[in-house]
Amino acid sequence: MLSHTGVSSVEAASFVHPKLVPQMAGGAEVMMGIMGEASDVDFPVLVPNLRGFEDAVKAGAETVAVMTAASETFSSQNVNSTLQQQLDRAAAIVSEASKRGLRSRGYISCALGCPFEGPIRAEAVASIAQALHESGCKEIVLSDTIGAGTPGDMAALLAETLPLVPVEHLAVHCHDTYGQALANIMCALQHGISIVDSSVAGLGGCPFAGPGASGNVATEDVVYMLHGLGIETGVDFERVVDAGAYIVHQLGRPNASKAALASLRRRPAPTTSGVSPSVGSAELAGGSSSRSSASAAACFDRRPRDGTEHAAAEGA
Repeated sequence: MLSHTGVSSVEAASFVHPKLVPQMAGGAEVMMGIMGEASDVDFPVLVPNLRGFEDAVKAGAETVAVMTAASETFSSQNVNSTLQQQLDRAAAIVSEASKRGLRSRGYISCALGCPFEGPIRAEAVASIAQALHESGCKEIVLSDTIGAGTPGDMAALLAETLPLVPVEHLAVHCHDTYGQALANIMCALQHGISIVDSSVAGLGGCPFAGPGASGNVATEDVVYMLHGLGIETGVDFERVVDAGAYIVHQLGRPNASKAALASLRRRPAPTTSGVSPSVGSAELAGGSSSRSSASAAACFDRRPRDGTEHAAAEGA
């Protein structure tokens, strides 16, 4: 469903050892199931080491994502490595990917705060970003893993990072624990960042992010905001809402997207014949709804009226 919403990239699988993270088992099977699903969509996969990289290559991955962290303690808790060991491992994967003509992106976890060490120095994060860039990593993702950062923190981080890494090689990944994700993304946009990670219905999160930490910012909320700013993302808001509604129904999880919940509430109720013209709380699969320009909801429709240029919504 996501690959048909207009997003340019969907992180589809992880090749972490299933004994360590059972929820991420079956990456090869997932890749087999989506290959050829959408020729214009990239499906990066997360790889923690060279063994995972080889497994990802065998599964047909064309883009790999590597992990680093700006916190020594978080790196130890998350992957049982020092910060430098994790950076060296990431550089080795990036180098091997480059040799094989594959793309790479690198996450810097805890870029705006750590659950163990608290605030993180912007200079330290910028130094890691520079090291990843110099290793050949094509996209460096500044990740607010615990969702504690504010626009002031984001501005300070970008002030340190942009002189070291070209803006076209930077992305942001903002969790929404303290309700700051959209504000942080707006700050990043104002600094020229055009790649934004997100997750339908705000799902996800890190098991080491501490109690109360939430998932990534909801794709629906990001797309609604971008369309309200007049940014043509090429993403169909209603189809993203449908995808989010479907997956939370399957998982039995609440939908964390305010934009999605508002949109779903405004849709027509199911007909008495049992056939619903929209995706409701029980029938959550398939398609996107359409609206007449004369409908009561038309003034809230943030979809672009023309153009399909991908600008700033690389959702997942």
